[in-house]
Amino acid sequence: MNAKLEAGPDRARSMELFSAVVDLGSFSAAARAFGLTPSAISRAIDRLEARLGVRLLLRSTRSITLTAEGQAYLQAARRILSDLDDAELHVADHGVPRGRLRVSAALSHGRLCVVPLLGEFVRLYPQVLVDISLSDGLVDIAGGQADVAIRFGPLADSTLTVRKLGETRRVVVASPAYLARRGTPLAPEDLHEHDCLNFSFRRAEPVWPFRREGHDFALSVTGPVEANNGETLAELAMQGVGITRVGLFSVAGAIAEGRLVPLLEAYNPGDVEQIHAIFVGGSNLPARLRVFIDFLAQRLG
Repeated sequence: MNAKLEAGPDRARSMELFSAVVDLGSFSAAARAFGLTPSAISRAIDRLEARLGVRLLLRSTRSITLTAEGQAYLQAARRILSDLDDAELHVADHGVPRGRLRVSAALSHGRLCVVPLLGEFVRLYPQVLVDISLSDGLVDIAGGQADVAIRFGPLADSTLTVRKLGETRRVVVASPAYLARRGTPLAPEDLHEHDCLNFSFRRAEPVWPFRREGHDFALSVTGPVEANNGETLAELAMQGVGITRVGLFSVAGAIAEGRLVPLLEAYNPGDVEQIHAIFVGGSNLPARLRVFIDFLAQRLG
């Protein structure tokens, strides 16, 4: 870059001061508008002209006059300052939630619990565009793949911000048809004689936990099908394929309707899985993200 054209400490500031001098008609008026002295304004214009290598203003004791170069620079400066204002207005929330919000949610929980809430959210915040992706795969929040992820269970150590949204109990269930065909397990050990449907992804426990007389223990279970989400396991259980253990949120409706039956509740260890929002925190948290997390915490809590 030509040394003459290298930016000073604040090129936009120079443009603002120059435009103010022209618009207000004097150095004194521009100085009052910016809380500076007339000599400070004059020095700023001198530095601007020296950097550009041209004279922008012809000065007299009574008036200032733009040169041809000054007129061209004024037009360009006004256009640039207007573009800067537009860019800042577009980016800044100014307390009003707006813009695209990228949400990642687990497949079953997202479809059954998060998606039904979106209609209310967008009515409350019509200037927010919710871009939701449902997947049990993990996304890189720090890498910018999403603005917020809603996830279950224990979380790995991270520099990301975490906020608890709620929790869900897990329950062992089977369909009436399966129980009529294979019998009802009365104790956890009876599951060894049954087809148990489990999760396939690595973070799932390879065993099912239980509690008897205050003592916790776990059983390894097997069956004909594994799946990567609770909704699929619940559907298979309703079809009579086997017994499964999933989040209560995914089967509460089926239990209420009699399509699934809770099992071994006397041995349930209070198996609770926490639900968290994971996001990049900080003092400049966008309003759209802040209100969305608050909304979910109120509705899911």
